[in-house]
Amino acid sequence: MSHDSGEYAVAAGRGSRTGYAERGRNCLKAHHAAWVVFHPAWIPEPLDPSVEQLKRIRVAAGTVAAVGVYTFVEGGFAPEEMLQNLLIASGVLLFVTPLTVGVMLWMWRRTGSLRPLRPALLRALGLLLTFVGSVVTTVLLLQNANALAGGLLIIPVGLVTLWMVWFVGAGALRINGNFFGTAAVHRCLPPLLATVTSWLMALPDLLTGDLHGLGLMLGIVFILGAPVTVTAIALYEMALLKRRHGIRLTAHPAARAPQGPYNSRQPYGR
Repeated sequence: MSHDSGEYAVAAGRGSRTGYAERGRNCLKAHHAAWVVFHPAWIPEPLDPSVEQLKRIRVAAGTVAAVGVYTFVEGGFAPEEMLQNLLIASGVLLFVTPLTVGVMLWMWRRTGSLRPLRPALLRALGLLLTFVGSVVTTVLLLQNANALAGGLLIIPVGLVTLWMVWFVGAGALRINGNFFGTAAVHRCLPPLLATVTSWLMALPDLLTGDLHGLGLMLGIVFILGAPVTVTAIALYEMALLKRRHGIRLTAHPAARAPQGPYNSRQPYGR
């Protein structure tokens, strides 16, 4: 079998497996729908599974820390504050993601054309808007559940609200790795965007001194724990991409090493 035939077979096999997986999903289940919506087929698979495992650990640790602060430190579960923080996080994502990508595009335009990147950029923007819209819709449903669920509507409104909560939660896990599909533009964009976003989310608490009643030392540890962890994982991921695959953040996505069968269908984002 020739090299080209081997590449075609690998791509075809991956495509068929993806097709079977998609057909086996039931979109009435929120986590299945989240997978279909927030991890579409055009997003390239990760190059290093070990990094993906670290990201899962980071998400779990961040969730435990957040629930611990809102439940135990605040003297009781604080759902209103959590909903408010969700809206703030969505606003940060909506502002920071295009801005950061724009800075990188300004750097890349010196060494290559940006026109071939436009389709992937538009798809990533669509994914960002979809996620932010889902978060805002879910928060509005939770905040106005009592007003909306009157009489016979209480059951369907309650079910829709619960479905949306599960959908957004599962979607957040999906976009954690690909960061709205920006890996299709450049492999280093997801770790960069995760780092910038995590620091911007932590800075207001540091600047305003809102340490959630933890005291100076413990408060700083809780607030800085997330961005420091995210930064360490991001730097590790980008170092692996550079060492193992010749991918550098400052290099134009088209300036890549020769492709193997793995990413032969992904002309950019390598």
